[in-house]
Amino acid sequence: MSNREVVAENLVKRYGDFYAVNNVSFHIKSGEIFGFLGPNGAGKSTTVAMLTTLGLPTEGRATVGGYDVVTEAAYVRRIAGVALQEIGIDPLMKSLELLTIQGRLFGQSRKEARARAEELLSLVKLSEFTDRLVGKYSGGMRRRLDLAMALVHEPAILFLDEPTTGLDPASRRDIWHEVRRLNRDHGMTIFLTTQYLEEADELADRIAIIDGGKIAAEGSPADLKSGIGSESINLTFTDSEMVNRAASELSAMVDRLQADRQVLRLYLTNAAAAIPAVVTRLQQAGIQPASLTLTQPTLDDVFLKVTGQRFQSESEQAEVA
Repeated sequence: MSNREVVAENLVKRYGDFYAVNNVSFHIKSGEIFGFLGPNGAGKSTTVAMLTTLGLPTEGRATVGGYDVVTEAAYVRRIAGVALQEIGIDPLMKSLELLTIQGRLFGQSRKEARARAEELLSLVKLSEFTDRLVGKYSGGMRRRLDLAMALVHEPAILFLDEPTTGLDPASRRDIWHEVRRLNRDHGMTIFLTTQYLEEADELADRIAIIDGGKIAAEGSPADLKSGIGSESINLTFTDSEMVNRAASELSAMVDRLQADRQVLRLYLTNAAAAIPAVVTRLQQAGIQPASLTLTQPTLDDVFLKVTGQRFQSESEQAEVA
């Protein structure tokens, strides 16, 4: 199909007086990999649910492959593949059975469905586990099987909601390779939410950051990072009081600064050349940083700037809790 675009126009999802998604608009071109990032509760999963016909918008409109997600939901489901965070897999079945049934539901012959199932199991490296009940799979194995389920009917548009959560680094790289291959060889449009900023930076042609139900930033990874500045000086202190004192002393010397717990980031032109002056000013004030580093802007810096908080995966948040 020629139209593999995803378009959201002023999407709203409201629960009483609470806006989970508030006037969200974006246009994903055919063949693009689009990264969708945001803090927990920002509206990512709600947006994905509306685009994949699993939730109805309160207001606004969205189309997937040219089909309206409300009035033409059946067509959307036929052309889109979906791998969501909540894995809906029957634990009492085996992987080959599940994938074959999925293929049959999409109109494949028994032979075609079986061949496609075997191909996908090889792709996600589960071929040697076809005799094991899915309920006995590890979390990472279930994630890989869920991706295979989403690819059974060779969709034109693929929605991946945190597809590599729970995978080891090698398996994550395998999924990245397959996402690139699907995009490159089949022109598949891919909508990706992820816990890993490295993943978004590595894969996405464009990224949108949603915060508080609204789009806070949008652009290519390179453009978003260049908007931060060329370099930053990162000062780490032993406590937040020292961070505040340092910020007060250095604010007049920089274009912008950002405090993040025990780290103070200084953004200014030619940051490397400014290091001696920064160190001198801190010494004169009797402030001693625990460490000083010079870094190129990252997506974490972008995320911090637009949301006011550092990007954390769910596993990192669990550790903090």
